[in-house]
Amino acid sequence: MKLGKREKLFVSLGVGVIALFLLGHFMIFPFFDKREAMKRGIEAKRIGLKEIRMLKAEYDSYRKGAEGIQRRLKRREKGFTLFSFLEQAAGKAKVKDHIKYMKPSDSQVNGGLKESMVEMKLDRIYLRPLVDYLYLVESWEHLVSIKRLSIKDSQGGAGYLDAVVQVVTIVD
Repeated sequence: MKLGKREKLFVSLGVGVIALFLLGHFMIFPFFDKREAMKRGIEAKRIGLKEIRMLKAEYDSYRKGAEGIQRRLKRREKGFTLFSFLEQAAGKAKVKDHIKYMKPSDSQVNGGLKESMVEMKLDRIYLRPLVDYLYLVESWEHLVSIKRLSIKDSQGGAGYLDAVVQVVTIVD
């Protein structure tokens, strides 16, 4: 079968177009697709690395805080109890006569440390002595904090308050 110049040209162009199509479909387009996927993967890794760095900073701050708590626990006097600490603070603030009850309790916390809690009720107390007492109780040095505080008007007369305070500390 003999082809003319014109037919040979069309066949050559057809073969060239098919060759270009196959070259683009199997080599050029996959290259660009892989390149784009690699760019997306790199960006995802950057975001992941940024998140890991933020988590590391957060972890470091928690670790530093935990080390500070451990140092404070070691500096606290031997035989420290929350109950006796609250009684001493009540003596200093002159509110011992207003204490109706003190209920101690312990509960387990993560990491092997215990949380010691005392719930106490103060009856017929004026605001100023109550504030003075709460100021003495809230102690970063002794790792003591007020967990819950409930104050209401007392039935005992004008200006008197009744307060229920939950105080917590960490014990080792």
